[in-house]
Amino acid sequence: MLKWSRGPHRRYNPLNGEWVLVSPHRNQRPWQGQVEHVARTDQPLYDPECYLCPGNARAGHARNPSYTSTFVFDNDFAAMQLDTPVVRFEKQGLLVAETEPGSCRVICFSPRHDLTVSQMDLVALREVVNTWVSQYQELGAHPAINYVEIFENRGAMMGCSNRHPHCQLWANRTLPNEPLKEQQSQAAYQGSKRACLLCDYVTLECASAERIVCRNASFVALVPFWAVWPFETLVLPTRHVTALDELTGVARDDLAEILKRLTTRYDNLFGVSFPYTMGFHQRPTDGQAHPEWHLHAHFYPPLLRSATVRKFMVGYEMLAMPQRDTTPEQAAARLRETPESQGI
Repeated sequence: MLKWSRGPHRRYNPLNGEWVLVSPHRNQRPWQGQVEHVARTDQPLYDPECYLCPGNARAGHARNPSYTSTFVFDNDFAAMQLDTPVVRFEKQGLLVAETEPGSCRVICFSPRHDLTVSQMDLVALREVVNTWVSQYQELGAHPAINYVEIFENRGAMMGCSNRHPHCQLWANRTLPNEPLKEQQSQAAYQGSKRACLLCDYVTLECASAERIVCRNASFVALVPFWAVWPFETLVLPTRHVTALDELTGVARDDLAEILKRLTTRYDNLFGVSFPYTMGFHQRPTDGQAHPEWHLHAHFYPPLLRSATVRKFMVGYEMLAMPQRDTTPEQAAARLRETPESQGI
């Protein structure tokens, strides 16, 4: 009989319809790949050269106000613009292009330059959650916007050029690729099962607790059964919520708390400079109810075995399918065993 924790196998991701190859026996091989340099973690409370700190100049001669909480502004180098006219080009179904109206914004989490999500207090994090909700509602109400993506890149290896705590919002006319896959999978599941895919999944995971990292009254953080990145996690509400704007006051508190607890575990496992990409997937803003959607956040840290060893998607993974060595159960156990207290 196959031991799933030892033998090669593949796992199915019902959210996007894709497979991941799991090869736990490969963990025995010695590592001779690239070793990353760990970034310095000491940062000033205020950096006069930082274009996100209060009062400082940004590109294009704009200057930040002396903000004291969260601060939102339109990205000075936006990837999309709302006034873009809708035009389509197509030739024989092979050469296809469309313009994409949209909006890109930046949210500074705090006026302090030296903080991370794990180091912020819950009152400040709750204000970040409130800002996410208000921005989702404001951008989603625009007639040209049908999807709002909220995401945070942290660390130079994830393309983040500024250490100041912040995230971005990109709002599209069309549904981007990854949410589109999830939309199709969730709608198909609801159509065949008359149930929510992620509600059923949360029930399964809470019953076994094998891949759960931490939880509170409203949210659970877990390593998904189909995880691709070594220490990937999924943060989900334990009741059916389609988007951030449906979170009650208590649930917003709980979201702030679960994010702080999870990122603190990451800090204690990899160091406070650990990199990741995090983003929310939620109900499109096209005016439809979308009961099939279940709000969730993905955390994708690229670290493999330590703070200096990174997971690269190359070779077979680029040309065939994703592959991982550490099983999701092993990753969840390591995160679960890692303390939630700061400075451990």
